[in-house]
This record gives sequence, structure tokens and C-alpha cells, in this order.
Amino acid sequence: MIMTKPERQTWTNRLTYVLTVAGATVGFGATWRFPYLVGENGGGAYVLLFCVAMILIGIPMILVENVIGRRLHVNSIDAFNTKNRSISKYWKIIGYMGLLGAFGIMAYYMVLGGWVINYIISLISGSLDISSVITKEQAKQFYDTSIAGSPLQIILYTFIFVFINYIILIKGIIAGIERAVKYLMPLLFLFLIGMVIRNITLPGAMEGIIYYLKPDFSKITPHLFIMVLGQVFFALSLGFGVLITLSSYLSKTENLVQTAIITGFTNTVIAVLAGFMIFPSLFSFGIEPNAGPTLVFQSLPIVFSHLWAGRFFAVIFFGLLLIAALTTSITIYEVIITALQEKLKFRRSKAIIVTLGGIFLLGNIPSILGDNSLKDITFFGKSIFDTFDYVSGNILFLLTALGCAIFVGFVLKEEAKQELSSTPNSLFSTIWFNYVKFVVPLIILVIFISNLI
Repeated sequence: MIMTKPERQTWTNRLTYVLTVAGATVGFGATWRFPYLVGENGGGAYVLLFCVAMILIGIPMILVENVIGRRLHVNSIDAFNTKNRSISKYWKIIGYMGLLGAFGIMAYYMVLGGWVINYIISLISGSLDISSVITKEQAKQFYDTSIAGSPLQIILYTFIFVFINYIILIKGIIAGIERAVKYLMPLLFLFLIGMVIRNITLPGAMEGIIYYLKPDFSKITPHLFIMVLGQVFFALSLGFGVLITLSSYLSKTENLVQTAIITGFTNTVIAVLAGFMIFPSLFSFGIEPNAGPTLVFQSLPIVFSHLWAGRFFAVIFFGLLLIAALTTSITIYEVIITALQEKLKFRRSKAIIVTLGGIFLLGNIPSILGDNSLKDITFFGKSIFDTFDYVSGNILFLLTALGCAIFVGFVLKEEAKQELSSTPNSLFSTIWFNYVKFVVPLIILVIFISNLI
């Protein structure tokens, strides 16, 4: 049996926990990945399915990870145990898969942070000059030169982003993560609202709003819905121990159902607002919305070059991306840091250095060089960067999430319902439990198989 440490910290209040979870789930998934997927997959049809998928799989899975995390107030590996009976130690493999997935996403995620810093510095210094209108070719040339063609520069900027994370993490859960998120999340909302207001008031913006909100039902297919379900996992940071770890610092008096609903709602609102920040401006200046992953880095600089005070708004936009990335990265790092502290008895400072340093050397640098000196090294035709993305996002996360649902439904059973609510036999608890036990695993399996085909 796992003993709960009495000195373990808990979040100051529900608001700070909700803000932290919101920060953890509102990263590049909402501000970078969601908009370009909308652009690639029919606009409003994708947005509609995303909202539906958040209800069908997002919120139920948030509750699954919250239940697992809060029960024992331990790390995301030891959380796969029970209070009063012995179970197979192999259930902890789920926790280890989550840690491996966290490593995989941070291996390339931090590099994206380095890209964003590169754009901010280039805009401020003028090396990315958008004082006059730039062309698609100029935007692409800057991207190719400053990203793929400047590995040492990106390594430096990625290191700066890692160091910013270190400064916050070294102060601990409350003085570090909680305090940082209390300031960063309101700032993110302020920047986001400001950018939305600026872009929806542009001439011709309504065409972009219609594209973004009006669903073309002919584009809604089973395959698209499966893709959207997978995006929900990415957007909510499901399957790599983040919510398990964060909820392990949650008081037993907190209402898990309310916090899960707020988390899902907040993530959906910010993702949708990110679209309002992007699509009206694209249509206003006649730029195609289907640029894919390079939408933010190649298409939007063209948009800002058309705007009055474009450089200012571009810096604000990329600053918003950096804040969103930071609120997510500190919480993903914490998954591994907490495990090292409690499993290997590392001092926090040592656990942080091992985690950040190890991922930087074994993940970030190879990901950066994968577009340059290591571009000939591929795995199943994918670069090192894309391999980390594919394995973590299409395999490890989903298998971990599947294991979590099965663990709750077939191992914890009544214990899960008791952790969820003070009225474990209520209609809601019963419906949620049976849905997680029988339906959610099938949904995850469908997503997993679809990703591999």
C-alpha cells in the first residue's frame, strides 16, 4: 500500500487549481494545432465536432485522470495502486508509459517554444521586417532560413525557453507553478481578447467568421470525427500524467465534477477564440487557411504585414503563444519531476536539472538537428521531430488513456465512484462509471487503430 505523505502541498484554492489545469491544457494544442486543423478540415464542421467531442470524451477522461490522481496523493506511477488491497505491480506500466509520452512531447514541444522566441526577437530587431507587405515567398524564406537553416540559433532560443521553465519550477508547486499561472493566465486572456477584437474588426473579416463558424455538413465524416477526438486528447493533455499529477495536489474537499467541466469549457473557449484571432484576418487579406502546421509561422506574418502597427500586434500574438506554451510546459515537466522526487528520492533541484537537462540533450537538440545535420536520420520516413510527435501523440498517449479508463472501470470500480463524489450511487456517478468502463475504451481503440492505418 502507498502511504500518503502528510507534508505534501495542496493547491491554495479551487481557482488556482482550475487556472493551473487550464494553463496545462491551453498550450500549442489550442493556439497552434487547433487553428491549422480547422483550416485543413473544413472550418465550421471541425469546430462543431470539436465541441461535441469535448463532451463525449474530453470531460469524462478528465474525471478519469482526476480520480486516479487525487485518490492517493502520489506521483503518476504510484497512483496506479489501490488503498486497501494488493493488485499487480504491472498496472504501473500505465504510469511509465505516461512518463515516456511526456518525454516525447517535450522533446519537440520546447523546440516550438524556441521557434516562437526566434520570431519575437526577429520582429523586435527588424530581421523579420513586416513594416511593408511581405509575400508568401518571403515568409517561407524567413522560416526556412531562421528555423531549419539556423540550428545553433534555435538551440539557443530553446535553451532560453527551458531556462524560463527552470526559474518557475525550482520554486515548487505553490510558490512556482501556482504563482506563475495566476499571473500568466490572465495575461494570456488579455492578449487573446485584444487580438480577437483587432481581427474581427478588419474589413472583410466576416467571410472568415462565416468559414470558421458555419459548418459544411458534407465535410462531416466518421474519419474527421475520429481525428477530432484525437485532437481533444492532445488539447487536454490527456494520457501523459499531467492531470493525474496536478490532481494529486488537490484537496479531498474539492468537487471533481465541477473542476472537470470548467476545465473542458475553458479549453474549448480558448481554442475557439484562437480561431477568431486567426481566420478573420486570413480571409481579410485573401490568404488560404489550409497552410497546415506552418499556418502560424508562415501565413500569419503575411497578415501582420498588412496591418497598421503590424509589428506590435505580431509581437503580442507570438507573446501569447509563448505564454500558452509556458503554462503547459511547466506542468508536463512536473509529471516527471514529481516521479523522480517520490520514486528515486531525488531532491527537487536535482530532479528538475535531470528532467530539463535530459530532455534538452536527448530530445530538444536531436529534434532541432533533425531538420538540418541529422535530416538523413528517419524513422518510418519521419524526421526525428516528427517521430517524437507521432509516437507520443498517436501511440503512447492513447495507450496510457486506454489503460487509465480500464484501471478505473475494472480495477478501482466502486472506489472510483467514491472518489468522484460524496454520493457514489447517484445517477451521474453511475452513468459516468459505466460510460468510462464500457464506452470510452472502445472510442480510444477506434482512435488508436485509425491513427495507425
